[in-house]
This record gives sequence, C-alpha cells and structure tokens, in this order.
Amino acid sequence: MKNKSYLYILLVPVIFFLMKNGDENKTTLKFTSNPELVTIQPDQDWKGNPLDEKGRFVNLYHPFESNLGDLLKWQMSKNPQKEEKKSEIRRLPVDFDSIVFDGQEDYLIWLGHATYLMRIHGKVFLTDPLLIDNTFLKRESSLPFPLEKMPKLDYILLSHNHRDHCDENSIKYIAKVNPSLKILTGLGLESLINGWTNGHTIQEAGWYQQYSLLDSGVTITYVPSRHWSKRWLTDDNKSLWGGFYIQNGNYSIYFMGDSGKGPHFADIKKTLGTPDYCLMGVGAYKPEWFMHQAHISPKDAIDAFNTLEGKFFIPMHFGTFNLSDEPRMEPWDILESNQKKIKGKLIEPLIGKNLLIDL
Repeated sequence: MKNKSYLYILLVPVIFFLMKNGDENKTTLKFTSNPELVTIQPDQDWKGNPLDEKGRFVNLYHPFESNLGDLLKWQMSKNPQKEEKKSEIRRLPVDFDSIVFDGQEDYLIWLGHATYLMRIHGKVFLTDPLLIDNTFLKRESSLPFPLEKMPKLDYILLSHNHRDHCDENSIKYIAKVNPSLKILTGLGLESLINGWTNGHTIQEAGWYQQYSLLDSGVTITYVPSRHWSKRWLTDDNKSLWGGFYIQNGNYSIYFMGDSGKGPHFADIKKTLGTPDYCLMGVGAYKPEWFMHQAHISPKDAIDAFNTLEGKFFIPMHFGTFNLSDEPRMEPWDILESNQKKIKGKLIEPLIGKNLLIDL
C-alpha cells in the first residue's frame, strides 16, 4: 500500500462508495444538451446526452461498473512490476526552442500528461492544465519553460473534472494572467470552476456539440469518451466527460481526454471525419482489470487510432505523474515495439517540441 499510486484516493475520498455496480446506467429517462450550441447529429436518433433516472450522465455503450471493493483490492494487492518501476530512471525527454513563440506559425506543444499548448490561426489554446504541483501530484518530467513564459491564452479546453485534468491552482493562475480567456468544457463543469475564474466566459457542451467561437477560424466539437466524473463524495457523474475534435480547414486534431476502449471512436470518425493528429492517452492503464473502463492501454489505443484512420499518432497521459502500476516509460516502449501495427505515423512526444508536421 505504501508504494501505491494515490491517484484515486486523491481524486475522490472513498472513490466508488456511492456507485452501485453500474445500476444507474440501466434506466435512461431523459436526454440533455446545451440549447445555445449547434449539434452535429451522429445519427438520426440522437437526442443528446443520456441521463439516468437520478439525472447522472452515462456512457453511450458501457455502464461504469466498479465499487469500493475494487479500489481496495487494487490498493492492497502487490504490484508485480514494483521493482521494475522503482528502478526506472528514464524520464520524458524535453526539447524546447522559445523561438516558436516569436513567429506566427501554428504549433502543437506537449507540456506533459494531458496538457497541450496549441496556436491555431493565431489563437492560443491549452488543454487540461495541470501546471502546478500539489501535495499528491508531483511532476516526474519538467515543464519546458517557466510558467511566467507561457504565451497569452485565448481558450482553455477542459475535458472533465478529475483532478489530474482540472486543477484548481493551475486554472486560478491562468485566469489571473489571462483576463480575456474563455473556457470550453462539458455540461455541468461551470458550477465547479466558476469560482476559480474572474468572471471569464465558460461554455458547456454536450457530446457532438460545437462551441461558439466567433472569428477564430477554428471549429471545436465536444465528443464522447468512455469514462466517468467525480470530484467529491456525492457528485458522481453530475458533470460530463469527453474529448475535443478541432478543425481549422487545413488540418484536424482529435484530443481523446480520458477514455476506455469502445465503439465511440468509430462514431466520432463517422460523424466528423478522419482526424489528422490523434492525441491518444496510453498510460495509467495497469492493473488493466481495474483501469480498463477509464484509461485505454497502449495496444488498445493503437486499435482506436486505426479505427479513427488518423495520420499521426501522438501519445499522452504517461510519464509525467505516478498514477498507476506500470513503469513510467512502459507505454512508449509498447508503442515503439508495435509500430508496424499502427496504420499511420507514430510521433515521439518530446515535451516542448512543436509536434505539427507538414501534411
């Protein structure tokens, strides 16, 4: 127990105490969306995000089935890779050239975990910012530049409310130094983050809804993932989780967020087309019996990427924080050894490097 990751204890004390083995997903009574946003219909029967009888969001295909016993089983069990993980000295490589901020060209820069800094058509976006260490989440890979060197931001994209994606101190800092910032997120998140901002605009979307981005030259659609949400003891699945599909007319970027495997990847491709760049989570996946509903494994991420028919596979969600049982760099090793199975190009995710490639 002593050497285990404290992610789920950190995320929610007694994390699954109120979850009843997925029973909340068995009865769907209504649907919801943001009536102020445009919806891209994935099929003729789409009515919006499904809610269970208690008004909680549910996954499209898989009920989230877990309980306190599963959490305790993981935390109390022996990690067969404990010594391998303890002895690993490799870190994510960092390669940053500040000249990228001086020009006008687009960029896509990984800052670690699920945080990407993007400039698209002159607008600057930041996904799922976790930039400031706290008591439990401490970086094992450095930021490529000091926080005060961060360029001015136009938008934050928040995929869901878990603390390794939606960090209070990071958002407070960003909001303070970016007075014109706008925040794009899923349904139900505004009530959590509104107090961390200074009256900044917050847009909430349901799955397959497009945000209102006037004069940006960019279209961003909130898309499904297989996951869940919880911040406190009694707010399980009261806010939505998902990913982002970004289009600018020249190329497209799919940001997965957190997700287990499922048919939603095929749905996204069918609805929005094949993305050029796929930012795929590949870490925090062991033990798989516990993690598979929320975090996809490297091999399953390859299958999902092939389903999406993307051009460039850019892995994320590994190597930055100690969240699970696998060694820090194992996800990348698995991807490298399975490159021939990837029907596209695998991009080494150097922190700080512009990962955009001429199409």
